[in-house]
Amino acid sequence: MARNQSYLSLLAGLVAVLLAAPSLASVNKSIRIGDNEVADGASTVNGSISVGTEATIKGSLTTVNGTIRVGDNSSIGDAETVNGGIRIASGVAANDIGSVNGSVRLAENTKIAGEVSVVNGKITAEKGTTVEKDVSNVNGEIQLTGATIGGDLSTVSGDVRLNEGSTLNGDLIVRKPGGWGWNKNKRKPEIVIGPGSKVVGELRLEREVELYISETAKVGGVSGKMSMDDAIRFSGDHP
Repeated sequence: MARNQSYLSLLAGLVAVLLAAPSLASVNKSIRIGDNEVADGASTVNGSISVGTEATIKGSLTTVNGTIRVGDNSSIGDAETVNGGIRIASGVAANDIGSVNGSVRLAENTKIAGEVSVVNGKITAEKGTTVEKDVSNVNGEIQLTGATIGGDLSTVSGDVRLNEGSTLNGDLIVRKPGGWGWNKNKRKPEIVIGPGSKVVGELRLEREVELYISETAKVGGVSGKMSMDDAIRFSGDHP
């Protein structure tokens, strides 16, 4: 119930932004902001939003049904969509990033001052990317490649991979599924802490997982349904 309320809150927030009529607003059209342009924000209901390179968006980018794409070295506020992916190119600075149904991809050297939150979708963060707060989803892989997360990283059913010296300063949390019929899916999420990667906090496991930890990785501890003794240690790039 709590998750359903959060989805409705996100949708209500997007509608409220649309009603506020920012400088660029549409209902059934996509919006394009060009290279080096400056805008207060952009919102649409049925359409995508594209931002060119080195643009400055002082407000938020919001859509209900559509993808959000931001070009290299641009600066934006929040980026939020209900049904659609979010693609952030290299060198972008942003605040919160969120989607209900869609993946989020953060290219190299992006700086996210807030959090990255997805319900159903994959999250990827490339080399040099920093997310200052939490990264979370319910269903979908989370993959960090040389990235740094300032807060916690959490999932329910998704695989998690920390590659190429990624750093998680908070806890890595795998939550127990809830709701009717959740136990029909017996698959265990696969958690891989790769070479040179670090989890400063704990691996808090509310359910059993397939846990792999590189011999060169550092983990603050394992608690919950499993312990460090349950981890499979490996050498090389992959388990």
